[in-house]
Amino acid sequence: MADDPEHPQIDTTVPHSARIWNYWLGGKDNYPVDREAGDAYVQVYPGIVDVARVSRHFLARAVRYLAGEAGIRQFLDVGTGLPTVDNTHEVAQRVAPESHIVYVDNDPLVLVHAHALLTSSPQGATSYIEADMRNPKEILRLAQEKLDFERPIALMLMGVLGHIQTYEEVLSIIRGLMGGLPAGSYLALYDDTDTDDAHNKAQQEYDDTGAVPYRLRPPEQIVGYFDGFDLVEPGVVACESWRPEPSPFDDITKTSTLCGVARKR
Repeated sequence: MADDPEHPQIDTTVPHSARIWNYWLGGKDNYPVDREAGDAYVQVYPGIVDVARVSRHFLARAVRYLAGEAGIRQFLDVGTGLPTVDNTHEVAQRVAPESHIVYVDNDPLVLVHAHALLTSSPQGATSYIEADMRNPKEILRLAQEKLDFERPIALMLMGVLGHIQTYEEVLSIIRGLMGGLPAGSYLALYDDTDTDDAHNKAQQEYDDTGAVPYRLRPPEQIVGYFDGFDLVEPGVVACESWRPEPSPFDDITKTSTLCGVARKR
C-alpha cells in the first residue's frame, strides 16, 4: 500500500481481478493488460461473462430483498471492488433512502475510485473504510464507528472469498465477522465452484499470470459457508436461480456460481 492514500501506486503491468470484472461488465476502468487477460479467460471459458452478469444481478436482487422484505437498513459490503452499475448503496437506497452502507476494501485501485462510492441519498449514509477481510476484528472495530451495532446489519461477501486460499480461513473470516454482528443480521454471498473443467483451466491460466489467485471450491464447501445460519428460500443455488426476475441480459446460460442469503439467529 502506498504511503499517500491520495496517490496510491497501481500496477498496470499485471492483470487485476476487479478491473477484469469491470471489463466483462462493460466498464471502462481497466487497462490493456486486463482486457488481454479477460479475453484469454473468455477464450477458454466463455461462460465467465455470464457469471459476471448473473452474479451482479444477484447482488441487486439480494439487496432489494434485504432492504425490502427483510427490513435491513445497514449494509457492510466487504471486498467491494470497483464501482459499476447498481452498487449496494444505490440499490438499497432506492428501496429505503435512509439505509447506511459501509464499503470495505484494502486495494489501492479501489481507493482511487472511493470518491465514486462516497455518495448517498440525503436521508442515508455511505462510507468507505480501508481494511483487509483477513482481519475481521479490525473491520468490526472500524465499522462500529459508522453503523449501529444494536440493530441488524447485512454482511455482503460477493465473489471475494476465493482470494482466501484455505477453506478453514474462509470459515474463520465468516464466523469472525458474523459473530460480531447482532442477532437478526444477514449474510449474503456468492462464490464460484470447481465443477466446470473449462472454468478450472481458465482460472489456472489466469493465476499463472502472476495476478492474485482465486480459489474455486467444491459446492459443498460453499454450502458450508452458511452453517449455523437460517437460509432464506430457495437456499444455496446458482445465482440465476435465486429469486429470479426478468433479466436485463439476453441468452444467459446456466452457471455454476452459487449464492445464498441467510439470517443470524
